Amino acid sequence: MRDYGTMVEALNDLKQRGFTLDFNLTRDALHNSTQNITLQPDDFEIAELYRFEGESDPADSAIVYGINSDKYNIKGVFVNAYGVYSDDISEDLLKKLNTPG
Repeated sequence: MRDYGTMVEALNDLKQRGFTLDFNLTRDALHNSTQNITLQPDDFEIAELYRFEGESDPADSAIVYGINSDKYNIKGVFVNAYGVYSDDISEDLLKKLNTPG
């Protein structure tokens, strides 16, 4: 794993290395609206994961996931703020996001 000082550095480097799609969280999956691709937990792997701690405010903490899908032949990123797991998401997706690589 690489070591990044900021989340922006991580996102920029991942993009340069081919992780070009941005994904958002839905209840059961990750979704990219540009390509209209929905990834169920079995459709992707977590290739890289980086945690960033807010220096003064824990609300600034986040996780950057570098994900890839052989099924769709794509790579992208998903940024998740700590605590979002209190949202209503499926157990399968929660397990996937808590199990890197």
